[in-house]
Amino acid sequence: MRSKLFMGLLIFSLLLAGCSSAAKSSENVASDVGFAPAAMPPMEQSAREEMGYDPAYDEAESSSDIQVNDMKRLVIRNADLSIVVSEPTEALNTISRMAERMGGYVVNSNTWKTSNYRGIEVPEANVSIRVPAQLLNQALDEIKALLKDKDLDLLSENVSGQDVTKEYTDLNSRLTNLEDAEAQLRKILDEAYKTEDVLNVFNQLTYYREQIEITKGQIKYYEESAALSSISVRIQAHEAVNPITVAGWKPSVTVSKALQSLVNALQAIVDGAIWLVLLIVPITIVILLPFYLVFLLIRGLVRRSRQKKQQIKNVSEE
Repeated sequence: MRSKLFMGLLIFSLLLAGCSSAAKSSENVASDVGFAPAAMPPMEQSAREEMGYDPAYDEAESSSDIQVNDMKRLVIRNADLSIVVSEPTEALNTISRMAERMGGYVVNSNTWKTSNYRGIEVPEANVSIRVPAQLLNQALDEIKALLKDKDLDLLSENVSGQDVTKEYTDLNSRLTNLEDAEAQLRKILDEAYKTEDVLNVFNQLTYYREQIEITKGQIKYYEESAALSSISVRIQAHEAVNPITVAGWKPSVTVSKALQSLVNALQAIVDGAIWLVLLIVPITIVILLPFYLVFLLIRGLVRRSRQKKQQIKNVSEE
């Protein structure tokens, strides 16, 4: 009976080595989604030696090497928007109803009041929703339809995508290995009769059952995140972002225009200097250089001619 137990533990160790490398890659994924695997209870050294444990099995090929080119890609798509509307509270309710109509739901929403430049309190809101991934673009279009002027009232828009196909594949491979190891451990537990052996195998079963549940949670997280896209919207009122107006005069607009004119003037000066140095000056030198050389030559000849005449005149006077 004891030899059967040792043979079973040997088979279990091989299964353990097969999923060890997959555990490494999924531990990184676990840290991203908020899961942390429990520490595996150590086995006694004597039991490891009797089972013929070979550390070389720890170098088994990782399941991350599985080719995923032929698999359906798993992509998580999310969006963030900042918009300006006349009634933020009404827009928040409209977005919430849209999410429910599309088969999604509201993750969270909140409203508050802020003061504008006149000290008047104006409403502001935030809402986060989830909608089916295939309806993400439609949802964004419906949110933008709430705006009076898309060019001015859409302050920011960011749509991001994260391909998690490899992580998802690794998790499924890890789950298969963990379940195989659990099944083998249950067979060993059925044949164990010593209290020490039963406790050792039971501890291993507890660890693997916990890892199976954690891995299933990670898989579910990726599946739900890919199936439902997240949209976060910040909603502001026009009164909170409109420029200051005094008797029809908008000083902030004037300041903005003056600064823009200053930038344009400086830009024109710098551009002119660049053109002057890099284009006009070289061309001018190339064109005027021959004329300057001719001028120097003529001036030299004239001076020499005058000197000769002066010398002849001096000789004749003597």
